[in-house]
Amino acid sequence: MNLSELYGWLPELERTLRSSYRPERRSAPPTVRGYIDVNEEFTLRGGKRFRAVLVLAGYHIATGRSPRPALPAAAALEHFQSWMLIHDDIIDHSEERRGGPTVHRALAGSHRRERLGGSSEEYGTGIAITLGDLEEPFTVDGLLAPRVPADRRLRALAEYVRMTRLTAYGQLLDIRNGTLEPSAVTEADVLNVHRLKSAMYTVACPMRIGAALGGLTHAGMDDLEAIGTDLGIAFQLRDDVLGAGFDAQESGKSANDLSEGKRTLLVVRAWGLAEEPDRGRLARVLGNAAATPEDVERAREVIRRTGSLDYSERRIGELTARALARLQRSRHVRPRAKPLVREIADRLVRRTS
Repeated sequence: MNLSELYGWLPELERTLRSSYRPERRSAPPTVRGYIDVNEEFTLRGGKRFRAVLVLAGYHIATGRSPRPALPAAAALEHFQSWMLIHDDIIDHSEERRGGPTVHRALAGSHRRERLGGSSEEYGTGIAITLGDLEEPFTVDGLLAPRVPADRRLRALAEYVRMTRLTAYGQLLDIRNGTLEPSAVTEADVLNVHRLKSAMYTVACPMRIGAALGGLTHAGMDDLEAIGTDLGIAFQLRDDVLGAGFDAQESGKSANDLSEGKRTLLVVRAWGLAEEPDRGRLARVLGNAAATPEDVERAREVIRRTGSLDYSERRIGELTARALARLQRSRHVRPRAKPLVREIADRLVRRTS
């Protein structure tokens, strides 16, 4: 089975997601049902569904069979993703997500239109935080639903608990790093956040949840963790390159990460290598939503000139090579499943959006 065949399960995944809200909406108090509709609309708005696909991949890697039994768990990862995004958008003060307003902004707008009492912004934030929390029961339900032996469901649930805890650790450190001067953040700090946050909940743990449902051995799970962690860090480094407006073929799709002040490896390394005038060029852009296009391009040029962009590209290549070498050596990942993992690696690190 290849990645394209796994993506062929997406229509059924969407039906699984839609059907997961129906029983809860029927049993919820009438005054709450409209809020459940907000969550359903947000979750079904779209997204790449890559974490869900990796759950299906993990099950197939473990069993060599159709991933159908893992579909409820794949849907669970999308509920988890909705939860994370709703909360992340509040933290980042984001206005849009998946082609529409973020949940907290949409709720603030409805508060204003309905002329309700109190602050529209506080209402939107408070309800959105709670709606994010409401997605967790859907996540747990999905992980308990697959028709596999109970011990496998418990292994998957334990993996989810670990993933949630590590993701929270990464988010805490990411927020803290954003309060520090770039000179106080090291490469190790950046990569630790990527390992705890992006690598775990984007790659390693989704694959391991699917593999746990498929009954993969503990040694096989260890191999998936090592492979998925390296690929997940490389994925986030690629995301940082794209988020700063760089592309392998062309420069400058956007520079949101720079204007948001994110302490990426690009920024941290460039700051450490730059002379004072170039640090000033970076400082004028970091965290400055009003930075001009010219200032942004000067900051990007500092990143290029210091070799920071090339360094990130090298680290992406090194991490990918290490992951693939671990895959090649593994005696616990079936040989027929290894091409699928290689295809996943290529999709993660060679993307341009």
